[in-house]
Amino acid sequence: MPRFIKLPAKSFLLIYACLFLYTSLASAQTFSGTGGIIADNGTASYFQLNISGLNPQNINTVFGLEKVCFSISHPYLYELRIQLIAPDGSYVMLCDANAYGSNFTSTCFSDFANTTIFKGSAPYSGQYRPIENIGYLNNGQNGNGTWKLRILDQSPYNNQGYLQNWNIVFGNNPGIPFPFTSSNLPLIFIDTEFEEIIDDPKIPATFHIIDNGPGNMNHPGDSPAYSGHLGIELRGSSSQSFPKKSYGIETWDAAGNDLNVSLLGMPAEADYILNANFTDKTMMRNAMAYQIWQNMGYYATRYVFVELFINNRYKGVYLFSEKIKRDANRVNIAKMNETNNTGDSLTGGYIIKIDKQTGGGGDGWISDYPPPQYPNGQYIYFQYEYPKATNITPQQKTYIQSYVHSFETALQGSNFTNPSTGWRNYAIEDTFFDYFIVNEFSKNVDGYRLSTFIHKQRNSLGGKLRMGPVWDYDLAWHNADYCGGDSYSGWAYQFPCPWDWWQVPFWWNRLLQDPTFANNLNCRWNFLRGNVLGNAHINNYIDSLALLLDEPQQRNFMVWDILGIYIWPNPWPYPPTYATETASLKSWIANRFLWLDTNMPGTCNSLGSNHIANEESSAQLVFPNPATNYIYLDHNLKPGSKTEIMIINMTGSIVLKVVPNGSDENLRIDISLLPAGAYQVVLKADNRISHTRFIKLPGAE
Repeated sequence: MPRFIKLPAKSFLLIYACLFLYTSLASAQTFSGTGGIIADNGTASYFQLNISGLNPQNINTVFGLEKVCFSISHPYLYELRIQLIAPDGSYVMLCDANAYGSNFTSTCFSDFANTTIFKGSAPYSGQYRPIENIGYLNNGQNGNGTWKLRILDQSPYNNQGYLQNWNIVFGNNPGIPFPFTSSNLPLIFIDTEFEEIIDDPKIPATFHIIDNGPGNMNHPGDSPAYSGHLGIELRGSSSQSFPKKSYGIETWDAAGNDLNVSLLGMPAEADYILNANFTDKTMMRNAMAYQIWQNMGYYATRYVFVELFINNRYKGVYLFSEKIKRDANRVNIAKMNETNNTGDSLTGGYIIKIDKQTGGGGDGWISDYPPPQYPNGQYIYFQYEYPKATNITPQQKTYIQSYVHSFETALQGSNFTNPSTGWRNYAIEDTFFDYFIVNEFSKNVDGYRLSTFIHKQRNSLGGKLRMGPVWDYDLAWHNADYCGGDSYSGWAYQFPCPWDWWQVPFWWNRLLQDPTFANNLNCRWNFLRGNVLGNAHINNYIDSLALLLDEPQQRNFMVWDILGIYIWPNPWPYPPTYATETASLKSWIANRFLWLDTNMPGTCNSLGSNHIANEESSAQLVFPNPATNYIYLDHNLKPGSKTEIMIINMTGSIVLKVVPNGSDENLRIDISLLPAGAYQVVLKADNRISHTRFIKLPGAE
């Protein structure tokens, strides 16, 4: 007769757990492949594993792929991009230049590992979460067939690597796709049918956008706000080495032709950017630069934060924005074609840039004037942005080169401050001191020397050189640990690294030797500090973005687990949370403001101010002074003031009247159509009158 023993509850649970573990282990199926040499010539190596007898054969979230393991000998793991490719052609990225040190030793990738590959350390033994969930491959496909491990050595410098062995494990605890239900941000889904996205040419894809409007949540299954075709390519230069890639896209029709469409509320166009902002852990630095430039009164690329999926793989939070190009709704300059080779039509419009020749950089010319520092023969290189290098004619090349040379010659010359024959004869002053302010406020380590756009309008439309639009500020605002980028003191234009190939043009040193420019710069700085560059204004903007991104950033950093660790070129210390990242940004900005307030060049004086009434005056300032196209009037009006502004010529005639919004603190007045000469500005506000003088220079914008 059998005897039964009553066990304690804890013992029963322990036995149950052991039985469950035994069942799971019993059902686990491991398949092993062979290794070999990893090519070191810039081509990918494929290691095949032919699987048969998998039971059950269809893999899904009940039974499927649990992990992939391998051992690799390689001295520099950050050179490696490793993908697992399933029999149906779908694939997942395991790691991509985000492992450091030497060697993977019995390294396994599992969706349920406690540590991501970002926060592991060599020789990387044990289990790690991959960049993309391996559970994406548990899509119902037949697991029998040919599996491949694709390994690309992205830096072919004779650092030979070797795959020693690898295996795949299937079982009852399969990986799952990245968990995603909804977002307060618009969603963009791009499908390349698993064709690899490369750096030129663009590959065809389909896409759709889900955007239910402000205040509404967006779900993957919602009806699209737009569906269509596009071409997509990698973009950027050094940023292409980051695992989270940025992309350039063109909207196409079904035949692959450019198709102008309005996306996410932006004016219809075909060229857009998906910016990864990988090294910027706040993900807001580029947006802040664009917003500030727009707030200062210029066109800046429009932007919307989104969450991105490519081939149904979650890619994180991106900044979807316009690409800088000539367009009535972007850089609004005259359109050029191959017939515009003489007369006024030859004079514009043009967009040029100072930048690297990698990452899409093209044809251009070398300045005749070297940078202030050039111990290794450095030079300034201008590139044709519009017309494109492939379209610009020889006559157009000669014209824009000659014009820029004339500007530089005038600026370098002994009479460079002369209002008629000096540098102002070729350039719009306020765009230069405003560009200076954005670069110096942000302490942009790339400022002036990279991603620097300049444009010129046709002469009949007031053609002179204008700085901007601003572009590429992910290494600004205390986000670079080299060349002074981490310090809130000092000047970005005085780039302190003579060994770096990309140097700052001589322009900015020279401009600050012009007392009028320095004084106008100082006035403009004080003017902006009272509103769009006020501490409260900037802090409120940062807080608003942090609130917008509060939930999406959590998903982003689940995939890109980089908070609290060094990502080139983050300065020490590395804030451990998103909240401390944004707090660190605000703290640095406060210190930067204090330094700039103390050290801004020039002196701001009101010229000829004479307050007629005894009532409280308006502390009126007009700048720049002299001016060519616009004056800025700081009238400090109280909300609701009844105000009228008159521009009066020297004969006493009123030539311009402006009735501003009484709540405005600043006013930009277009004087481009006024003849050159001296003028009075008379301000009537309630029961007081004040006036000041300014000089209008020849030339129109």
